Amino acid sequence: MYSTLISSEQLQALRAAGTPSMVFDCSFDLMKPEAGVAQYRDLHIAGAVYANLDTDLSAAHGRPGKDGTVVVAHEDGEPASGGRHPLPSREKFAAWLSSIGFRNDMQAVVYDRNGANYCGRLWWMLKWMGHDAVAVLDGGLQAWQAAGGTVASGDEPAHFQSNFVPSAPRAALRVTREVAAHLGQPDQTLIDARAGARYRGEVEPLDPIAGHIPGALNRPFAENIGPDGKFKPAAQLRAEFETLLAGRDPSTVVHQCGSGVSAVPNLLAMEIAGLGPTALYAGSWSEWSNTPGLPTRQGAEP
Repeated sequence: MYSTLISSEQLQALRAAGTPSMVFDCSFDLMKPEAGVAQYRDLHIAGAVYANLDTDLSAAHGRPGKDGTVVVAHEDGEPASGGRHPLPSREKFAAWLSSIGFRNDMQAVVYDRNGANYCGRLWWMLKWMGHDAVAVLDGGLQAWQAAGGTVASGDEPAHFQSNFVPSAPRAALRVTREVAAHLGQPDQTLIDARAGARYRGEVEPLDPIAGHIPGALNRPFAENIGPDGKFKPAAQLRAEFETLLAGRDPSTVVHQCGSGVSAVPNLLAMEIAGLGPTALYAGSWSEWSNTPGLPTRQGAEP
């Protein structure tokens, strides 16, 4: 079983052995949401299922009501988080997994062509559903092609319906009220995965307020990836996170970013480094900055 990373060679061997598995292409573009599925149809790992960040891995976006509050009609339970990419309820996500034929006995392998920015979302969500056999393809589609892996174009045939059954979560989710209640306390260390300019509030292309949650440390998620497009070695990741934490207890870490997506590479990197498990604040800055009364900060932390 693979539960953090899997190499292209290991995936090839797993497929050759006939191990029950499903590969997911999570390629996406925040500025052009339609681009991901177009890239998938152009080229993907043979047999891979496309997982759309907006429609498969997120709940429906809210719409403003007459009094300014957000109103959403959800047939499958309320979202598990807020923000720009709210987590769907566990029930709704289980229904999607069943609809594409994913089973509890399968090894899941997730990848993208975006430096692991988006596939980590599905990796984390499957852990949240209690499924431990899920791994990120190290190096993504580019590494798979370099290793001579088979690729395909167009749509893949549909799979038979399954019955995926959630179990106790293997991933820790934090919501806004919990993060706010522990703000500034030694039992919580926030790590913000956004680029430095957004963290400092110098630019803000997506949210109404620029800046960051007071006290949050900054580690842009791309810092986990080496020049070869793969995650840095475990020892290097461990040293970098220990330097960032500066003596803080790794078990207190709560990861966040803009909408809970690009924070996951940091969370995964800490697990690779042997510093996990850690928690995810899925609502992240997009929920925090839209919640009245919560403090924000611009510039670097003192």
